[in-house]
Amino acid sequence: MSFADWLVEYGLGSRSTILHTSHASRDVIQLKMALERGELLPISSSRAPIFCPEHEAFFGEVIRLMSSNHVQVAVAGAFALHEHTGIWRATKDLDLFLPAQEAPRALKLLEKAGLATEILDPVWLAKARRGEYFVDLIAGMSNAVIRVDYSWIQRAQPSELFGAQVRVLAPEEMIASKVFVTRRERFDGADICHIIYGTKGNFEWRRLIHLLGEHWEMLFWYLTLYHYVYPAYSHYVPREVWDELLQRFTVELRHPNKNIQFRGSLIDDKMFAIDVAEWGKRSVLEEQRQAVSAIERIDATNVRG
Repeated sequence: MSFADWLVEYGLGSRSTILHTSHASRDVIQLKMALERGELLPISSSRAPIFCPEHEAFFGEVIRLMSSNHVQVAVAGAFALHEHTGIWRATKDLDLFLPAQEAPRALKLLEKAGLATEILDPVWLAKARRGEYFVDLIAGMSNAVIRVDYSWIQRAQPSELFGAQVRVLAPEEMIASKVFVTRRERFDGADICHIIYGTKGNFEWRRLIHLLGEHWEMLFWYLTLYHYVYPAYSHYVPREVWDELLQRFTVELRHPNKNIQFRGSLIDDKMFAIDVAEWGKRSVLEEQRQAVSAIERIDATNVRG
């Protein structure tokens, strides 16, 4: 299918407007610009992507490999998003969340199965690949605020993917994993809104608040966004949650913590770089990452031990 055919099929314009961008919609123009850059902007849809047989076989093989060897992992990413929202997103990656302690054994198994592996960041990310297909092993968020532990796996929900039995990340952990995906080039706010809307808020809100801890204001920010997007469905967020967070925020406004002057680098270290490099603010990102203990890091020395 050509790019123009794809746009027509998804209702983004007629063939004539697509070929003549002076009359095209903003979405069409953005997509054509993205195509010129070698990118394609994702469009939310319930339409399932077409996975080639090799793709399906690869994902199924990895899932069964982890399961048969009792590696504690939960599927996240595009597949978990579909589980909770019905939204499909084309992907060549399989995102597996796991405690850092599980990563060395997972990497050894993947290497033995013929995949090339590497640890990109011991704080949170390792990768394995075969050809053009990838597995991401994720032990937390890059800013080290959110860490995966065994409770994430225990709470994951049973499902099936490509004929294999899997655990899919629960909605509370899904939201927690996306709260700090706030960078200029990627923002997961729509995913969070869709998870709340798709589940009708039927999950353990107390668990989510606990996962975010002192960073509860990030949740409050996203809930404000959710209310803006779905004002008629604000009741999907329980009234007691609104009341608690509003009360907390009111207290913070009246009695600001003078010891916390800056946390912007936890949001986006590039866009807030000037605060640290030129304005003398503490590098809270580096402090947070350095605070991750050795046992919480992906240990490269154990991968080929």
